[in-house]
Amino acid sequence: MSRIGRAPINVPAGVTVTVDAENCVVTVKGPKGTLTQNYHNRMSVVCENNVVTVARPSDEKEDRALHGLTRTLISNMVVGVTQGYSKKLEVNGVGYRVAMQGKSLNLTLGYSHPVIVEAPDGITFETPDANTIIIKGINKQVVGETAAFVRSRRAPEPYKGKGIKYEGEKIRRKSGKTGK
Repeated sequence: MSRIGRAPINVPAGVTVTVDAENCVVTVKGPKGTLTQNYHNRMSVVCENNVVTVARPSDEKEDRALHGLTRTLISNMVVGVTQGYSKKLEVNGVGYRVAMQGKSLNLTLGYSHPVIVEAPDGITFETPDANTIIIKGINKQVVGETAAFVRSRRAPEPYKGKGIKYEGEKIRRKSGKTGK
């Protein structure tokens, strides 16, 4: 049995989990919002006494993979509606800075024009200082995709380390040209 898939999900107080077995849909409502996720029709999801369990029909390779995936997706939804998710990005470089412009980000990244990044639904940007971006939301996947999109506007380069990087990310540095 899958160790991840076998583990039950405890539902905290204030969170309701609704399982629609016919359409294979799980809906989680909590203090921060509502999330909905489709799951594979071969998995069986049961919510009883504030505990969600996921079971698989057989030990086939596909079923084993879907077992852990389904359980993790539901667990991420429960954590998202209670605590939320956030990613922190750091901007490094001379003249590189970040500012809020309404609900969108205004990035000055060494281009001849400012780069404007609009916030998707359910995502909020914070800029505590000119070199830090915090991306918050309840959907873990959307938070990660948005952070990757912002980072891709100017990914860190290996010579001076200029660009946008995740907090704690190590940039592999290269030595420059060697003289004669």
